[in-house]
Amino acid sequence: MFRYRSHRISRREVLARAALCALTAAAIAAGVCIFAFARAERQAPAQAGSSYTAGPHTLTGIDALEEGNFAALRGKRSGPVRVGLITNQTGVDSQGRRTIDVLARAPGVKLAAIFSPEHGLAGNEDEPSVANSIDAATHLPVFSLYGQTRRPTPQMLQGLDALVFDVQDAGVRFYTYITTMAYAMEEAARNHISFFVLDRPDPLGGEVIEGPVLDRERTSFVGYFPMPVRYAMTTGELARMFNAENKIGATLQVIAMKNWRRAESYDQTGLAWIAPSPNLRTVNEAFLYPGIEILQAAGMSVGRGTEAPFEILGAPWIRGGEFAQALNASKIPGVGLGLAQFSPKEDPYKGQLCEGVTIELANRAALRPMLLGLTIADVLHRLYPEKFQTQKMMALLGSQATIDRLQRGDNPAAIVAGWASELDRFRMMRAKYLLYP
Repeated sequence: MFRYRSHRISRREVLARAALCALTAAAIAAGVCIFAFARAERQAPAQAGSSYTAGPHTLTGIDALEEGNFAALRGKRSGPVRVGLITNQTGVDSQGRRTIDVLARAPGVKLAAIFSPEHGLAGNEDEPSVANSIDAATHLPVFSLYGQTRRPTPQMLQGLDALVFDVQDAGVRFYTYITTMAYAMEEAARNHISFFVLDRPDPLGGEVIEGPVLDRERTSFVGYFPMPVRYAMTTGELARMFNAENKIGATLQVIAMKNWRRAESYDQTGLAWIAPSPNLRTVNEAFLYPGIEILQAAGMSVGRGTEAPFEILGAPWIRGGEFAQALNASKIPGVGLGLAQFSPKEDPYKGQLCEGVTIELANRAALRPMLLGLTIADVLHRLYPEKFQTQKMMALLGSQATIDRLQRGDNPAAIVAGWASELDRFRMMRAKYLLYP
């Protein structure tokens, strides 16, 4: 059941809520489930409807490296190994110490350079590019891999013996951190530098695979490898797969986690959630992200610039009552939907009043975010064919066959079922690279 939650609101929000009341009255008459949008710090049960019990506290790759006194990184070298570290704010050990600071003090290790992915070293930049900088604590250069170049150059790598990757992924194909890892592996191979991955969990768990496989000709920075949107692999497992299947030829070593099982989502690991990017603030948002994010390029606000990105969705041209009613009729598993009005502080509709829905993650075990995303896209295509630009979902969805079926009006569940054979082929290939039970 949805509950109203009180909090202080501005005069502008009062006026917006008054308008929402008018929408609510009309929607109630149509039998739509309604609640006013108010941000609450909430998390759906990690495996609602199951009796799963989490195991011991997970130790990530940096913890395992520390336990081994950095021997894997030092190898048999007599002198210090010169290291470049690819990391951001998620690169911390179980004590909360930055991997940067840990390696800077590690015996037999000389931290010589730092590299940052999209959103920068602190993970708080949301611009088209990020500039190089200096780390205040170590005074080392921070080379942005989301600026003038998205690959480490030979000049950046000069004098390094090893590149180390320690970044928390989102478990989603179009999240750019895994492409940054792959590009860095390619450059490490070209420059005869060893590559280490300090492994971290797939925050969505390591079992459920979803979405169409990327069309092979559509590889890009938001789609490095032909795989599903949700692949259920850790960064270390992905690195092994990329290295072998793309014939990168990197001298690769994965420093594996301890006490992580594939059935565990991030909030079952005992690890503190650190937002990997500005709009993935909770684990619930991470679960909704793969299905909701694909809608933005087609003309939707997906909640960026609000207090609940990926938990609220809308546009100025949507009529909230009819949209919510159509979505509720679709009976999307795992979520509850409510009517919303909001004015995002970021594009594509910065400062404009949008109508749409809130998305309440009620049962994570039942949720299939790609089915959620396709169902919303189907409703938008039927209600607003001149406004919702289905073809523009291609940039992230990456499958022309899926787009074609949506445009024909095929049932979203049938579209999902149509992915089965290519997902089976992916599972067979993926199995060779898995590291955890």
